[in-house]
This record gives sequence, structure tokens and C-alpha cells, in this order.
Amino acid sequence: MAEANYPDDLLYHPEHDWARVEGGEATFGITWYAQDALGELVFFDAPQVGAHVTKDEPYTEVESVKAVSDVFAPLSGEIVAVNDALSEKPETINEDPYGEGWLVRVRLSDPAETESLMDAQTYEAGLE
Repeated sequence: MAEANYPDDLLYHPEHDWARVEGGEATFGITWYAQDALGELVFFDAPQVGAHVTKDEPYTEVESVKAVSDVFAPLSGEIVAVNDALSEKPETINEDPYGEGWLVRVRLSDPAETESLMDAQTYEAGLE
């Protein structure tokens, strides 16, 4: 299980999702807090490449030994890549939520949406 951390190079959504923005694309995942609250993840419902996601709307689900939970899009766009390795090893999200445990990569449709997300300090302060 990964240690609690919230990298400074990411943007955070109130539903405990993160985005790593690089140019006109972003990688999405769930935060350390989310994976810790869920417990051991046992299933990742991989969305389809080409599907459109809408900021603040659920785009997939993860299932843990405790519950099935929606995963919310921190930004809008078109899915250009899915972490297929999670289908075989969903526990990777618990082990490395900001690295190998990424969920999808999205071509952003409105990069200005990033302005509504939180930095690491603001997100972490909201957890207390």
C-alpha cells in the first residue's frame, strides 16, 4: 500500500480524483485518499478509447472489497488511452495511485477547466 501523499504537480477534484495536465492532454486517476477509503481494489471497469468524458460526471467505476464507486472526470475531453493493465491487476491503484495506477489519458476539450481544480495544498487542507 502506498504512503499518504499528494504530489504538487497534479490538480485535484473534490471527488478525490487527480489530473496530470501535459499540453492538451491529461492523465486521470484517483487520489491516495480515495484508494485508502475504498480499501483493496478488485476491479476496474475500463472505459472505451474514444469515449467522451464530462467534467464532474462519472466516467467509470472501481470496485473494492468494501464497495463499488463511481470515478469522476476532473476535466472534459476524449479518452485517448486506458490503462489496460488494471484489468488484470486493479490493486496497482492501491500500490501506486499516481504512477502505474493511472486510469485514463484524455485529450482535453476545454483546457480552461483546469482553473476550477485544486492544488495539492488546497486539496489536502480539505481532507482535515
